[in-house]
Amino acid sequence: MRKKAIKPSAYLTEVKTLSDRIVKAQQPIRILDAIKWDDNIKQAFFDGNCKKSPIVTPDYYQNRPLGFDPNEKKQEFFQIERDLMRKLGQLNPLSVIMRRICKEYLDVVRMLEARGKPTFSNISQELYGSSQDVFHVGDPTIADLGSMMEGTLSQLLKLDFLVEEPKTINAKDAVAILNEKIEAVFPGDGLRAMLSDGIIADAAAGTDYIKLRADALFNMRDLRVLEVHEIWVHLGTTLNGLAQPYCTFLGKGPPSATITQEGLAVLMEILTFSSTPNRLMRLINRVRAITLAEEGADFMDIFDFFRDKGLDKEESYTLSSRVFRGSSSDGMPFTKDLTYIKGFVLTYNFMRLAVSKGKPDRIPLLFCGKTMIEDMKVLVDLVEEGTVIAPRFLPPQFKDLMGLSSWMSFSRFMSSMNFRQLEQDYSNVL
Repeated sequence: MRKKAIKPSAYLTEVKTLSDRIVKAQQPIRILDAIKWDDNIKQAFFDGNCKKSPIVTPDYYQNRPLGFDPNEKKQEFFQIERDLMRKLGQLNPLSVIMRRICKEYLDVVRMLEARGKPTFSNISQELYGSSQDVFHVGDPTIADLGSMMEGTLSQLLKLDFLVEEPKTINAKDAVAILNEKIEAVFPGDGLRAMLSDGIIADAAAGTDYIKLRADALFNMRDLRVLEVHEIWVHLGTTLNGLAQPYCTFLGKGPPSATITQEGLAVLMEILTFSSTPNRLMRLINRVRAITLAEEGADFMDIFDFFRDKGLDKEESYTLSSRVFRGSSSDGMPFTKDLTYIKGFVLTYNFMRLAVSKGKPDRIPLLFCGKTMIEDMKVLVDLVEEGTVIAPRFLPPQFKDLMGLSSWMSFSRFMSSMNFRQLEQDYSNVL
């Protein structure tokens, strides 16, 4: 005998309606597409023998339509925000979360309106952070953390036995390998890997796909990183978010969710021993480049920075354009690339504190969708009451929390030890 479907309450029906409105309103907003530089900018730079910064001004962006009317879009989010107040109330936890998301998207629209102007970078710092941000009073800045890691990684990269294997797998073959992995993890869910000519990075995740740049080359470790970073985290959390019956906004992440997403993805690389010193150094170099740009460096300064790191002209241009996309070549940076390290620190600290407080069962809730660290306490209550469902997919390391809890239980103890004293004590051993 079939069970009779339980009709959702008027409250849950209202939550879903408002949540769906947020999801629909954000659909035409494509931040990276709106700020990337066209191939003709790159071609002109190389035609000039890489001697002069690309000419990118506010007028350049005016010729790149956003795909939506900014004023109408701002009014739409403002109206959703007002309706959240009217229908869910000011203090209702979901109202607070969804109103904050609306405010973030309002900032995103304002940021895109200001492409090529100083306001663009100011809003970028509000959304993604600045290299001068700290996590706690007296702690090192994100820039300081980058410098500290750079010193350690530089030593490791000098070691012959830590050299990465050559990249001999073309993008077409890589797509086939990744599609096998996707089918093994998400059988029948319609997720896929595909080729693309329109992305800057070697790979990028969408709603139900991973795009690989058609001319990129990979090795098997690269594909392992893509598996745990893009498939397990980005596609996995998207799938979990889209499965939410009421809080459908968890299927689409605003910028603040990007911080948790990228941090969780980098953490997953490390937990699975998939990352490499070279991979981490690439992430740190992005932090260093943003730091330099915030201190006044222009495009040519950043291009030369990457060339001094041993990168070829092609990759140096690609990474430099990531720093200044949406801005001008002598303006302040787009700071999204800070989210990898910033998010890693925030996510790792959340996990180790959850274990130390005897609440490791909260860690898997990071995978409920495009979550934010600051919402985790509310998320626990929402799962308990059934408003949010527990994640359908979890990576192996999060299904059985025994190993992860054991690992994290040492973290607080180890971090309290004086590292400089350890260096002195072990000086006769290493």
